[in-house]
Amino acid sequence: MATRIGYLLPTREQIMEGHPEALPLLRLAQLARDQGFHSLWAGDSLLARPRHDPLTMLAAVAGRVPGIELGTAVLLPALRNPVVLAQQVATLDQLAQGRLILGVGIARDVPSIRAEFAAAGVPFEKRVGRLIEGLRLARALWSGQPVDWAGRWSLEGSQLLPTPHRPGGPPLWIAGSLPASLERAGKLFDGWLPNAGDAETWSRQWGEIRAIARAAGRDEKRLTGAMYLTLSIDDNLSRAAARLDAYLERYYEQPAALVRARQQCYAGPSSELAGYLSAYARAGAGYLILRFAGEHERHLAAVAAARAELERNA
Repeated sequence: MATRIGYLLPTREQIMEGHPEALPLLRLAQLARDQGFHSLWAGDSLLARPRHDPLTMLAAVAGRVPGIELGTAVLLPALRNPVVLAQQVATLDQLAQGRLILGVGIARDVPSIRAEFAAAGVPFEKRVGRLIEGLRLARALWSGQPVDWAGRWSLEGSQLLPTPHRPGGPPLWIAGSLPASLERAGKLFDGWLPNAGDAETWSRQWGEIRAIARAAGRDEKRLTGAMYLTLSIDDNLSRAAARLDAYLERYYEQPAALVRARQQCYAGPSSELAGYLSAYARAGAGYLILRFAGEHERHLAAVAAARAELERNA
């Protein structure tokens, strides 16, 4: 299957710019579909990086842009009660007619995110265990069968209806590039969605995940590899770099150099974009999720042109 190109809706960026209106985001979703993008994505945060709720936003997108894949990049399940989350996701997957992908993460250890977890009443140090158990519980509920559960949450013969459109629920992809993240991806998840590493690094780590899956008795061919990339496209290289740095510093409230050291970013001309993306496609990435450093309509058009070249060379 050719690499599929996804667009991350600027749910945080709009808030950063003082524009909380949701309709412009829906118009961007429509434009991305018209430009040939395969999927639409939304990120997650409660208070640390304020934005629209991703599940609610994607439900609106499902109604506005039917027939396209939807995904979270990434959701923080540990912040949510898994029974409530299971119901929300089941409804969203019904709206998306089985085209939902749930990208999830554990969140970085920074003060603002620790404060976010505290505000939600969730112990930050327990977030990995809550994520793993919570998603196991959600998957059990998505079966539609009565569920008994004794753990962080307690259920007795509880049945969730409706179930998701896709039997068993949407595929679960995990973010992260640390060894523990690779281990979780290979043993427990349906896909991998990192945001760090060049194509060579991505290929090596993807090989590690597939080996972990084989060792765990899983079918490695059923796993999906993806990559989350931030783009600043401009034929003027200094302007592209300056725009990217300003975007990252405002978004993360950290020096751009620190963010660029841990996240994969492209700041360069449209003429070299297809080659940059193709490197990940050749490495085996089935999905590329793209985030833009502003000027979304112009970036959508530039990526659409690169996507056409990417598909011709596939």
